[in-house]
Amino acid sequence: SIYEMFGNECCLSTGEVIKVIGFKINKLIASICENNEVSRFSAKVELPLNFPGLYKVVADKSPYVSVEEITKKVSIGPTRFGHPCFYSPEDIKLANLTIKRGEQITFNSVEEVNGTMAVNCGVVRNSQSHSFTLPLSQEGKFYECEDDQIYTLKEIAEWKIPKCRNRIVKLSNTLHTWDSSNPLPENFDGCLILTPVYEVQAVMKFRKDIVHILSDLDVEVKDITDCYDISSFLQPLSLEDVFERTSKEFPMVAEIMEGPSGSQKPYNLLHTGKEIVIYKKYQATRVLASEIRSDSPKRHFLIPLSYKGKFKRRPREFPTAYDLEIARSEKEQLHVVATKAFDSPHKELFSVSVGDQFLVQQCQTSEVLYEGRKKVIDVLACEQILSDAYKKVLLPMYMEGGFVEVIHDKKQYQLSEICKEFRLPFNVKVSVRDLSVEEDVLAAVPGLQFEEEITDSYLLISSTNIPVESWEIPVYRLNMSVHLLSKDVQTVVPPATKTTVEEISEEQYYMVRRYENQTLHPPPRPPKKPT
Repeated sequence: SIYEMFGNECCLSTGEVIKVIGFKINKLIASICENNEVSRFSAKVELPLNFPGLYKVVADKSPYVSVEEITKKVSIGPTRFGHPCFYSPEDIKLANLTIKRGEQITFNSVEEVNGTMAVNCGVVRNSQSHSFTLPLSQEGKFYECEDDQIYTLKEIAEWKIPKCRNRIVKLSNTLHTWDSSNPLPENFDGCLILTPVYEVQAVMKFRKDIVHILSDLDVEVKDITDCYDISSFLQPLSLEDVFERTSKEFPMVAEIMEGPSGSQKPYNLLHTGKEIVIYKKYQATRVLASEIRSDSPKRHFLIPLSYKGKFKRRPREFPTAYDLEIARSEKEQLHVVATKAFDSPHKELFSVSVGDQFLVQQCQTSEVLYEGRKKVIDVLACEQILSDAYKKVLLPMYMEGGFVEVIHDKKQYQLSEICKEFRLPFNVKVSVRDLSVEEDVLAAVPGLQFEEEITDSYLLISSTNIPVESWEIPVYRLNMSVHLLSKDVQTVVPPATKTTVEEISEEQYYMVRRYENQTLHPPPRPPKKPT
């Protein structure tokens, strides 16, 4: 018989046939790192994969000796994480391209090219991407490139720890306040050496779930792959695997092998053994919103454009005059009150007192006298509101003060109207809750800032037995495995779609913002004081 302890199989009976479908890191053993070595004073601590924080990966100083070694030890795949970068200390001469030493090579995918296994690669030169292939037989030294992205521990475990190697990471952001249960020292901001502890993922002939076997289980096994009909085993698929299927293969019927955790609908309905219809895959728009509060942690949400509640505007805060210029629009005049005093070093420009009110006009240039010399600087033209008149004034664009918006607009807006008529970020509060859902999580939040519109990947699903409604489930934030059933879909047209507001964790929030912004140029910085 099979015994289970803490979710892992602890004993396998003699003669049991299992099909190994993968290896997965179960947990990480961490040691504090000094000069790329384990500190003499560091005790080893066990970190679960959901341990909070964001980390930067330190490039491995040990080279790989061939392209084949890289493909065997490093995760290369279709998702955002599966494109590792390497460089060679020597030139690599190909038929129609020479890769220069030190040039960053991105490994995109592994496939057969003219009967030979090769890696599809790319280099970027003068903002132009050049594609080429490297055969697995290509030898030479290949070093990891520095990686400026940030990752959760779970992402590092799944994608950034090569097989048979450790990984050094640097803590980038703790995200949570330290408490006594934290295994790391208080205020720790150094490097950790992570040693993975693996588990084997397998399926068994008469079970419909995925079996997890710790890699240190003391059991002898024999490879019978060549003499056994492996088609009799179930084939587990992750949501990413399902999303990779062609659109022609949808709709499909599947049975859940491992369901997601969470009490929020529909996740609480997706339990092991449940049959579902997966109608289609697609990209959908969400508005990323955060709770407005001065202390942390803030709550974060992904709101569908179909949200049926209504919003009223809330005042925005602006730390500099430069932010006023970014926020102003042709649609309405921006009215603000100063919350911080500012003494102008130039007599040509205005000094601000707390409580001064302004109507923001436009950006322009102005000549000022600075240390006996005339200089032209960027300024913000405004009208100061006096008790019985308006006074034209100029504020230096570099001015660090503080302003809060005065709202005259009392209208209630749908989410789609806000996205169409105003520039994000935009502050609101719910004035009419969404009555189409049992509990509107946004209604209890005193204030929200809509930060940006994002596009994400979703699958549309419903239950097979009572398909009264269909649900959108996120592909990259839901840990769930299914296997496909050879059943016909009773109705190809999905029932009415229920879109929900998704509350996401602090780590997921940083990940969403990172993916959305990684191809964008950073915003221009405010002008500096003249020198």
